[in-house]
Amino acid sequence: MKVLAAFVGIPCLQGFNLHATSSLQFDEVAAKNRPVSKVITLLKDMMKQLEKEAEEDEEIYDQLACWCETNDKEKTKSIADAEGRIEDLTTKIEEMTATSARLSTEIKNLEKEVAGNQQALDAATAIREKQLAEFNGEEKDLLQSVSALKSALTVLAKHHGGALMQVPRSHMLGVAATVQHEFQKHSKLFQGVLTHSEKHVLQAFIQAPEDYFDASPTFKQSYAPQSGEIFGILKQMKETFETNLSDSQKEEMANQKAYEDLKAAKEEEIAAGQAQIDAKTQQLATTDEKLAQAKEDIEDTKNNLGADEQFLMMLKEKCSTTDAEWEGRQKTRQQEIEACSKALAVLSSDDAHDLFTKTFNPAFVQKESSTRSDRRNKASSLLAQIAKKVGNPRLATLASQVKLDAFTRVKKAIDDMVAQLLQEKADEIKHKDFCVDEFNSNQLQTEKKERHKEDLLAKV
Repeated sequence: MKVLAAFVGIPCLQGFNLHATSSLQFDEVAAKNRPVSKVITLLKDMMKQLEKEAEEDEEIYDQLACWCETNDKEKTKSIADAEGRIEDLTTKIEEMTATSARLSTEIKNLEKEVAGNQQALDAATAIREKQLAEFNGEEKDLLQSVSALKSALTVLAKHHGGALMQVPRSHMLGVAATVQHEFQKHSKLFQGVLTHSEKHVLQAFIQAPEDYFDASPTFKQSYAPQSGEIFGILKQMKETFETNLSDSQKEEMANQKAYEDLKAAKEEEIAAGQAQIDAKTQQLATTDEKLAQAKEDIEDTKNNLGADEQFLMMLKEKCSTTDAEWEGRQKTRQQEIEACSKALAVLSSDDAHDLFTKTFNPAFVQKESSTRSDRRNKASSLLAQIAKKVGNPRLATLASQVKLDAFTRVKKAIDDMVAQLLQEKADEIKHKDFCVDEFNSNQLQTEKKERHKEDLLAKV
């Protein structure tokens, strides 16, 4: 920014204020009496004003330099922190992405394992239900067979026991029908249990049961076995049914226990697998949430980093320009002060004061005029050299007027230049206010960014 830039253009007169212009309001009498003294006073006031403006300019520059240094450090640190955070977030995102993929795979495998165990349990349950249904049917059938044979034995026992009771024909036919039914139905069961002769006797009994229980022997009984043999065979058949029933019941109990053990193991495996699925699902949800937050954070951090880098670039450029302008103003102001000092030295010498005193002696009018002309020439030459050195055309014009015209016209030219300088000073004050406003605005934006940064860190 251009702070006090207008001071560069007018050597010796920069920063001249309204107090200085009061010394320029010469009346005609004072101009005729001692005009050089008024110019000396004017130059001294100018130097004071230059020094004051130099101090104010230096104060503003110090503030700007401090602002530049502070913001440079803050933004540099902020950029370094953002870069480090981006690196950490990138690593974190990669790790959580891998963790999310691993958890998803593990959950799918556990679900397959649980589904397999459930299928195995369902299959075992179906087999067990089938076994139980078969056992129930077989048990019922065997119980009925045992009960039928018990009834048949009870009937035969009345005759076989020696009571010599005549068994009713209907009872005999019922026993024979029962024996025939059980023998045919469970023929496989009796293989290896009944001998061939026993089977032959049993078949003969089924065909003619009354022949085995008549009071007197008949022709057929000459070759038929006695009732005691039939009684023994039926008793053996009943015992076979009871043994088979007992074996079936033991087998059923073993099957039931094996099923219960399998069911307990599978249910335990299913519960354990489901617990792992629930835990890993929760872990996956947490990981995915953190992953989404990390992605959002890295995006915000990158945006903030870009803004900070852009601000730092503009800051360096602006501060570099300010430093260059400050150095230029310092150099030019030093030349201005040096020019004013030399002009004062010329106009304030002892010879000049002697000449000013003699100016009122008519005898030395011609001498004073010649000497004063020499002084004007020296002052004009000095101002011309400075004007050429700093490249100021208005100072060159003033040097020509000092050489050619009387100090009254010089004062008028100075008054015109001062009027223009005042306008430039007003513009410079306006520009200075703009710079101060910009400085305050930048500081406010910096504070807002810091608060936003703290909020983001607190949110993380």
